[in-house]
Amino acid sequence: MKILIADKMDPRAAEIFRERGLEVDEKPGMTPEELKAVIGQYDGLAVRSATKPNEDILSAATNLKVIGRAGIGVDNVDIAAATQRGIVVMNTPFGNSITTAEHAIAMMFALARQLPAADASTQAGKWEKSKFMGVELTGKTLGLIGAGNIGSIVASRALGLKMKVIAYDPFLTPERAVEMGVEKVDLDALLARADFITLHTPLTDQTRGILGRDALAKTKKSVRIINCARGGLIDEAALKDALDSGQVAGAALDVFETEPATDSPLFGTPGFVSTPHLGASTQEAQVNVAIQVAEQMADFLLTGAVTNAINMPSLSAEEAPRVKPYMGMAENLGKLIGQALGDKIESLAIEVEGDAAELNIKPISGAVLAGLMGSYSDSVNMVNAPVLAKDRGLDVSEVRHNHEGDYHTLVRVTAQTEKGPRAVAGTLFGHNNPRLVHIFGVGIEAELSGPMLYITNTDTPGFIGKLGTTLGEADINIATFNLGRRKVGGAAVALIAIDSEPDKATVDKLCALDGVRQVVPLRF
Repeated sequence: MKILIADKMDPRAAEIFRERGLEVDEKPGMTPEELKAVIGQYDGLAVRSATKPNEDILSAATNLKVIGRAGIGVDNVDIAAATQRGIVVMNTPFGNSITTAEHAIAMMFALARQLPAADASTQAGKWEKSKFMGVELTGKTLGLIGAGNIGSIVASRALGLKMKVIAYDPFLTPERAVEMGVEKVDLDALLARADFITLHTPLTDQTRGILGRDALAKTKKSVRIINCARGGLIDEAALKDALDSGQVAGAALDVFETEPATDSPLFGTPGFVSTPHLGASTQEAQVNVAIQVAEQMADFLLTGAVTNAINMPSLSAEEAPRVKPYMGMAENLGKLIGQALGDKIESLAIEVEGDAAELNIKPISGAVLAGLMGSYSDSVNMVNAPVLAKDRGLDVSEVRHNHEGDYHTLVRVTAQTEKGPRAVAGTLFGHNNPRLVHIFGVGIEAELSGPMLYITNTDTPGFIGKLGTTLGEADINIATFNLGRRKVGGAAVALIAIDSEPDKATVDKLCALDGVRQVVPLRF
């Protein structure tokens, strides 16, 4: 497999790829046109923030399986386009966490003591000691907008400075707030109470412009604002007006809505401090994110482990070997449901019980959806299958049963149709060999593999002979023959593995046999 490192990255990243047996090309600084011309050769793409794999570039990425972002923010990657093409997008949210948090604290000190202006004045030969009156951090209230990984580190450092910390984060639980030592508040309360506000949230439709003109008007008079997260969280024109009016006493930005920020209405404004997106710019952080992105991408390509993915469930390297047999079985159950029921499915329930209930259910569910949606669309995998299912309005639920039933482990997929629920189930023999054990109300043991025929019929003597004769006349060899029935003379099921696929004429002849209710060619 081949990896393209498209941005300047610590040399350790390329070393790790090569140590793992992957071929690596390092080509930083390519134009979008140059990247599009070569991207089809690669299985993995490693980037920082300069390279922007958009929909046009990804349309040429015919072999690409994973994009690794060495850093936290992924707004330079078209995640929707990658997901539609089944490409995993990963980031490294922990490699530069401490570095970014420390930069936010440094910016807070710079604002509190007017350090940049005082430095410039002093080096200009002035001695304006009385001009630069600062404020202490001790006893002040810090408002966190975003209390995740970086926000929690900032909170820890601020508490060490004897500040009071309040936090607005819809995903922050009361228990986690207590653990962090912060007070959870709503956004309006934070704006009204905070002496300093620092942002630590991704840029999404919900957070874009979270500190806009209306929000800035609600802040405590003479608040100081720090943003080392993402450009676009703050309305820069509104912030300029708030600084001019004195509503905001100071602002420090490491990130801007448009970067490189060679011009901004904020430049030159008294009380404004800026740095050129230095949040992750330490030697330690650069090494850490390079190592992490290389390890994550290599693990995914070589073992199927998924770490810090933006668009699919995570699956650790330790979990992957144990979950993989279930994923193969789950994908086949999804294929069976999709091919047998067509587009009549209204909702889907995925259940695990016994040993399977102890596993990470998300990859199993993703595999079911990949199999199911592959019956309707081309180029489907675990990455884009949930999106395709959502686009079709398919409601998907997951159920975990800790008890053990007839089998030591079981995965059951139930499709709700207009005629009621239809379920299939599978287990593992010897922890590695998947078997179908239940199909639409009939117990059966079968291996799902290659071309097959799913036939429902009335249980009558001589049917199997007629079925075999019809296939023989079509020169179709039977590999395995699996039977099940609800009761004598009632509904019966045949699941037949065959060496070649039947043509339409053969299927029509099978449908014409006495007692046949349904014939569905299957492929696994």
